[in-house]
Amino acid sequence: MDSAFSHSLPLFSSFSSLFLFQVQSQNLVTDNVSVVEGETATISCRVKNNDDSVIQLLNPNRQTIYFKDVRPLKDARFQLVNFSDNELRVALSNVSLSDEGRYVCQLYTDPPQEAYADITVLIPPGNPIIESREDIVSEGNETEMTCTAMGSKPAATIRWMKGDKELQGKSKVEVTYDRMYTVTSLLRFTVTKEDDGVPVVCIVDHPAVKDFQAQKYLEVQYKPEVKIVVGFPQGLTREGENLELTCKAKGKPQPQQVNWVKVDDDVPSHAVITGTDLLIENLNKSYNGTYRCVASNSVGESYDDYILYVYDSRAGAGAQRAVDHAVIGGVVAVVVFAMLCLLIILGRYFARHKGTYFTHEAKGADDAADADTAIINAEGGHNNSDEKKEYYI
Repeated sequence: MDSAFSHSLPLFSSFSSLFLFQVQSQNLVTDNVSVVEGETATISCRVKNNDDSVIQLLNPNRQTIYFKDVRPLKDARFQLVNFSDNELRVALSNVSLSDEGRYVCQLYTDPPQEAYADITVLIPPGNPIIESREDIVSEGNETEMTCTAMGSKPAATIRWMKGDKELQGKSKVEVTYDRMYTVTSLLRFTVTKEDDGVPVVCIVDHPAVKDFQAQKYLEVQYKPEVKIVVGFPQGLTREGENLELTCKAKGKPQPQQVNWVKVDDDVPSHAVITGTDLLIENLNKSYNGTYRCVASNSVGESYDDYILYVYDSRAGAGAQRAVDHAVIGGVVAVVVFAMLCLLIILGRYFARHKGTYFTHEAKGADDAADADTAIINAEGGHNNSDEKKEYYI
């Protein structure tokens, strides 16, 4: 038992020493630093509970930069910011990529304590370059665009936006001889005519820069949009009248050719076509059919149809009479309905105010032998007898 205990003492002693060293090393702290190339990095060596031990700062080559408040290293870019029993703070200006590495904060205790501050130098990429495979794209075709962010550290990430919609590109990262990164993103998508004039934006994300982007506006060609507008007549097309149609066509590029045709037949021989206008005089039913305006450009062609149906010359008057009769019938119906409503309201009124009325003229008539006697016996006596008598000739 004693032997086993004695053999465990060295192990326990070693564990205690390791634990003590870890606790002591926690007494000295520092922080990692990320800094953009050309700017200033600040290294802070801090002691929680100092017992008058000396603090010093070493570079990645373990050369002493500062020993207490003295700078043995002959590099004027290192400047003392603060020195006390609990802190040694040093600023390194105009940082370059060669300054990157692990710096050592050292506290002269027994055993010495060390803490490490890693300086990471950030190098922003150059201005992003956006390129497209073609300057002008036809609707329905696929286009290809690339965006390049060169010479950064670490590697940048690239995002794409078309208008207010995010698109997914495919990125490739290359490492240059001087430990820099070049990122190229490839974007492919199919364009529509609505994309004409819409910006495509390449957004570069990097810890050293913000809102770094480049953009290119899409130029899309599309086939014509065609619409037939009726100039005359505005109502029914009747025999003997004239028909005037105008073809409105727009596209990119603007249509170079606009043609009028009649589907499955020939345009009437006396029809007059002037540019985009079609005029047919003295209509008759033989002109019935579908008239088509066709417009084309380098992208394609489109058309719009107008169906002509010629009515009898009296069709309009008959239609007008039908309309008049309908209006008169409607007015009469409204008047009849209003009168019925009025009669119902009057009937309900008289029904609610109906009563029974009594007179005293016949009072006493039941016991009278004749009319004169009945009048005399009525209420009021003889004073009213002359007034109640009726004379017959």
